[in-house]
Amino acid sequence: MEAKEQDVSLGANKFPERQPLGIAAQSQDEPKDYQEPPPAPLFEPSELTSWSFYRAGIAEFIATFLFLYITVLTVMGVVRESSKCKTVGIQGIAWAFGGMIFALVYCTAGISGGHINPAVTFGLFLARKLSLTRALFYMVMQVLGAICGAGVVKGFEGKTRFTDLKGGANFVAPGYTKGDGLGAEIVGTFILVYTVFSATDAKRSARDSHVPILAPLPIGFAVFLVHLATIPITGTGINPARSLGAAIIFNKDLGWDDHWIFWVGPFIGAALAALYHQVVIRAIPFKSK
Repeated sequence: MEAKEQDVSLGANKFPERQPLGIAAQSQDEPKDYQEPPPAPLFEPSELTSWSFYRAGIAEFIATFLFLYITVLTVMGVVRESSKCKTVGIQGIAWAFGGMIFALVYCTAGISGGHINPAVTFGLFLARKLSLTRALFYMVMQVLGAICGAGVVKGFEGKTRFTDLKGGANFVAPGYTKGDGLGAEIVGTFILVYTVFSATDAKRSARDSHVPILAPLPIGFAVFLVHLATIPITGTGINPARSLGAAIIFNKDLGWDDHWIFWVGPFIGAALAALYHQVVIRAIPFKSK
């Protein structure tokens, strides 16, 4: 009986007092049973001599390359048909984006953290989860991977067809204003980055250890849901690398029109998500200890 009680204390009931569902599991004054990672330094020059640093960048490049390859090719297949019922349709596009994020985050989380998105990297940088050195390197590799991925799709489709199908580029759809597009990108990215923070929260993992969760699953599902909602508005960016890669390869006026929305919107959304999670939810100050 004593051994059983010990098992319980080490499992679900880690805190001195369990509160009802819907109420915080512990107050700020209760002892921690998890290890809060220290804030990452702003600059970390020593990373430049580490192979793990470059391995992580390569992982981000390959993941973003595969992400653009599958998703833009799916978009091409849907736009190509006169009747969307002959293809996977808008729901299929959303599943392609969400499913690939689920798979790629699962594959690369242990190597680079599985960002695959400059907005995610930016949000985690603001929360001091990684250094500026690593954040900039990730963003460069993500953009390069996106360009290569969209380029391979253009090679498959052919220049004429790729151009006719608008290259899978993001733009504000007719009937919507620039403000509508910006708002959709801000809210969509907020949902994504907030989910990333919640799914990878060390405190949540310790508190809810009795509820197993696979972090890539809610992240991929968030991407899927955001795409369902905002494909009709902007084609859904929420990833500056994805938007820039498609725009560069498309290289037409439509590909660059309002392109600033797909950088400003995601970065604002990521910053708001980082602020909300770290300051409001976790009450962690944005400064080094």
